Amino acid sequence: MPLSPTDFVAELDAENRARLDRIAAAVTAGEAPPELNVERLLVAALKNEIEATECAAQWIATTKEIDVKLALARQAGDEAKHYRLVQRRLEALGVDASCHDPFAAGRSPLLGFLAGLESTVERVAAGQFTREALALVRNEAFIGFCEERGDAETAALYRHVIQPDEAHHHELGRDLLLRLATTDEAQSKARDASRRVLDLAEELQEIARLKGGLSRLPGC
Repeated sequence: MPLSPTDFVAELDAENRARLDRIAAAVTAGEAPPELNVERLLVAALKNEIEATECAAQWIATTKEIDVKLALARQAGDEAKHYRLVQRRLEALGVDASCHDPFAAGRSPLLGFLAGLESTVERVAAGQFTREALALVRNEAFIGFCEERGDAETAALYRHVIQPDEAHHHELGRDLLLRLATTDEAQSKARDASRRVLDLAEELQEIARLKGGLSRLPGC
């Protein structure tokens, strides 16, 4: 017998929160290397933003539910806006990102996983509910890093523009899950998809730290 949608979403939220707390601790562990700067992290953020745009846009055509289509359209627009905002902030910091190819090294395994999800409940659980909660946690770490480095403008961009959008996407995912996660099968799919997003996030975070010395990476 399935949980009530309210109980299921509360349980998934609590499970995610425990994982997100662990991710947040890892993101901010130790001192950031002196060669790490805001500009380098913003360039990395461009890939996150365009992948989030592409994923939401890709799902629109194959999602049947109109309310979810519209939520995805809103998200795709927001993520595209974030890309341009980050690009402009880089220009203000003296970095010309107009010709930057965020896919030069290929698309991420996380995008590959998300793009392969077929059911709406999986997409909502993995994309809006979980990935956007992850973005909120990572962005908070990045905001703290910007403030430590004396970059109040980038911190303000994330705190007052990007973070409210991500919070909206996450809460919209919560509302949609309450309507979609009503059966044992739907709840199982949502739970598995959410867990896989966080598994991949931790794996990719460790790779970025070990190979590129990147920590405090913003989300999308």
